[in-house]
Amino acid sequence: MSRDLAQFDLLVDEAWPAPGRAAEGSWVYRHAGGVTKRANSVLPLGERADLPEAVDRAERFYAGVGLPCVFSVGMGATPGLDEELDRRGYRLVDPTLVMTGPLSADTPDEGVVEVAGAPSERWLRTWWSVDGGRHNAAGDVPARVWAERIVTGVPAGYVLLGGHPDGDADGNAVGRGVPQGRWLGIYCMAVQPRARRRGLGGAVLRALAAWGRRQGADSAYLVVTEANAAARALYEREGFGVAGRYHYRVRP
Repeated sequence: MSRDLAQFDLLVDEAWPAPGRAAEGSWVYRHAGGVTKRANSVLPLGERADLPEAVDRAERFYAGVGLPCVFSVGMGATPGLDEELDRRGYRLVDPTLVMTGPLSADTPDEGVVEVAGAPSERWLRTWWSVDGGRHNAAGDVPARVWAERIVTGVPAGYVLLGGHPDGDADGNAVGRGVPQGRWLGIYCMAVQPRARRRGLGGAVLRALAAWGRRQGADSAYLVVTEANAAARALYEREGFGVAGRYHYRVRP
């Protein structure tokens, strides 16, 4: 496996850590109560001489934890895996772009925006109010609890815009930045529907970018589904370009 090809597979896995993990050879089974495919899928890196049997074992593992078997198929995925899953009738879902951009010295610094070291309850509510409706947990642990475990699983910076800091109302926009050496991973970009088309997404992104530069990063990456044209347009305006792709395969 080329580490260059697998670079973003590994960065995304590190920045969006599944609380449950089990290694099986060069693959990792990730599970988090079914909350996000990213944290509830096989990370299938490296060559496998036993590919059909390896897929069989993955299917048994996820059946054992009460989840559908899902594979994240990125640039560093096991050769031949996508074809094997296609033969088995796995659905291809959520084609996703990896976009990257430089954190140059002239990156605008949104200096008045606080980047917190932990998500406040208002940050969590705001993010979950935008993204949470897509996620249903399997088991007794509520979906938002799983989500909180994921977004606080590694050191990160959290931006919240809008609303009074001491108030009860949700904010208008949030984002999360994960320092990863020379890279800053940007996640949880969410703007309340009532506050869209006001430039808040760009302000959050620039605040995280400036903060990431201060943490020692010189480049940023993020992931966005191909279908999300509005988000893609925002990221392109902010200097991001496509560096790679991945998709998921879901067992029928």
